[in-house]
Amino acid sequence: MAAITEKTARAYSDLVEINETGAKGYQEAAEGVSNPQLKSEFSQLSQQRAQFASELKQHASQYGIQTQQEGTVEGAVADAAAAVHRGWINLKSAITGQDENAILGEAETGDATALKAYETALNAEGLPQDAKSLIQQQHSQILAAKNKITAMKK
Repeated sequence: MAAITEKTARAYSDLVEINETGAKGYQEAAEGVSNPQLKSEFSQLSQQRAQFASELKQHASQYGIQTQQEGTVEGAVADAAAAVHRGWINLKSAITGQDENAILGEAETGDATALKAYETALNAEGLPQDAKSLIQQQHSQILAAKNKITAMKK
């Protein structure tokens, strides 16, 4: 087994955090819309992101990487950023009377952020090939979701 670099460990942790945030954000988005199609879509994306986080955690553990960031400065910063993003969804929902276009816009922004994190991870030094494959696969699915959300905006 190849030696795992700190950058690889950080990439796993960041992607787990991004996906956990995405799962929560999409769940809140599902709760913030009345359109049954959007509710269903957001719920499915929430489940997908939770699955991605689970896959990444399991994969990381095979390399001895602990992805939990609680108690670290990085974890606190990531948690704060996640809370801010979820807050925007809630705020926009409340202010605009559950404006679905605004919520779709926030979901699109969240996915754009996730895609950047995935691209950063894919460029991490020492990333094992099987990790690269998993990350690339998830990146492709997030890109497809972002494109679908963009197409749903009015």
